[in-house]
Amino acid sequence: MYGIVFTVGIVAASGTAGGWRPGVSPADSRVEVGIVPLAGGDTDVGFGVGQLSNVARVSPQVTPYIWRVESAAFISFKSGASVGSSKAFISPYQDVFFVLTIPRLIDQRLRLELRPSFTRETNQRFYGLGNASVAPPGTEPERDFYGRGHPTLSLRLRWALGRRLFIEGGQLYTQNWFDVPDNGILVTKMKTGTDIERRLLGDVRSHGVYLSELSLIWDSREDEISPLHGQFHQLRLRASPRLGSHLPYAYQQANLTFRFYLPLIPTWVRLATRTVLDGQFGDVPFYEMARYDDTFALGGLNGVRGVPGQRYYGKVKAFANIELRSKLLTFDAFGQDYVLGSVFFFDFGRLWADWKSNPELDGTSWGLKYGTGGGLRLQQGETFVIRADIAWSPDARPFGAYVSAGQTF
Repeated sequence: MYGIVFTVGIVAASGTAGGWRPGVSPADSRVEVGIVPLAGGDTDVGFGVGQLSNVARVSPQVTPYIWRVESAAFISFKSGASVGSSKAFISPYQDVFFVLTIPRLIDQRLRLELRPSFTRETNQRFYGLGNASVAPPGTEPERDFYGRGHPTLSLRLRWALGRRLFIEGGQLYTQNWFDVPDNGILVTKMKTGTDIERRLLGDVRSHGVYLSELSLIWDSREDEISPLHGQFHQLRLRASPRLGSHLPYAYQQANLTFRFYLPLIPTWVRLATRTVLDGQFGDVPFYEMARYDDTFALGGLNGVRGVPGQRYYGKVKAFANIELRSKLLTFDAFGQDYVLGSVFFFDFGRLWADWKSNPELDGTSWGLKYGTGGGLRLQQGETFVIRADIAWSPDARPFGAYVSAGQTF
């Protein structure tokens, strides 16, 4: 989420229970529970409330955990059009998801991840295609914003080929519907833009997208929640078929991601880097050109921080993140171990509207987009991390603030 969000409290509990898997005794396993209420917002989405939570069964006999359920929800409200003598309230932003992960489902080698989610956003930005798109001064919702609702269901299965090498298959389905102002920039470009703009943008009819994906993964991290050292690299291929008017988009996507974790001062300071190369081919839905791997690329809380999440659209993306992560202190509370840390980061990258040269859309210079800032990390137990970041960028208005679960990468 782009805006200002702050936590208002932390509630945590843990306990022991019977073994969930054969070979794990009741004395060895325990349940970790973490809940973080959220409150905040910005001028675009209004004021909202929500939560981040985590429930996991852990055991010293099982790495990294036996099972884990992560969830998040946020809903915002703001005043809308007048109804009689009073103002009506609308809900511009709604987001909820659950993730069930069982890392050792069958024969210690099969990992399952199931993720249902629902998101409705009325403040998705569009200023144009390409790296050189220009945002007009000020913000006019009827000109700059469009709305998108999209429930998604994804299932991923990962099989261990060796100690470090894995293959993963996935199936994802997303239903999409839109609320687009007739005189906004998006519809204007779709109707009267250049040939390439009309071709790439398509239209805003409701539709579904079904994706099949295949990934090859190398993972040498000692811990998947907050790694101190190791590497995590991934090649992911996706394909969406065109199946009639309901599934109208036939496209493919290739993503190559490199992650390195290097301890600088053992236990206390480490360097984490990520490089992402992402390319889309074929008839890509216009909103997916701002995204990679189900999240925003040049912007948002998981891409180039500080830049609004859907600021730039293009089929080809390249960006990198550099983080200096430090552990500040450890303490006990509510019967749980906590680690408080800090992060300083610098993110940068750029994109291209299409695979062919389009200097009118992408410019002719390096055109790097970047953001920099810092934040805090609070880890509860072995499986739950809360992150809070503030980022500045030349594209920020005036800055980006983010609260989420898990490390950025």
